[in-house]
Amino acid sequence: MENRPKTIFLDIDGTLVNHSGNISDQISKELTLIDGTLDKLKEWDRKGYNIILTTGRRESSRKTTEAQLASLGIFYDQLVMGIGGGIRVLVNDRKKDETYDTALAINVDRNKGIKDIEI
Repeated sequence: MENRPKTIFLDIDGTLVNHSGNISDQISKELTLIDGTLDKLKEWDRKGYNIILTTGRRESSRKTTEAQLASLGIFYDQLVMGIGGGIRVLVNDRKKDETYDTALAINVDRNKGIKDIEI
């Protein structure tokens, strides 16, 4: 497989921080980091991976969300907001003359975190 840095898309609520209630509840309260989140983010950062956070939170809550993430020490390269709560599908092309897939998906149980993911 190619040696270019990987790009990792991570949902926020229920993946990096504990999710309880609905999104408006999440925005209005102090968040709790799921164990192992920062260690895994640091590991991927050392490997040069691009970290893109995604969320169903509305764009109008960007400042609050950014402040919540910063207060927990969560760092990232980009934050994509407003993607909704439905099924998320990633479509990507294969490089010319390559046979390996250039996209994959990993689903984790809510509030179990990313500490055990190996990419």
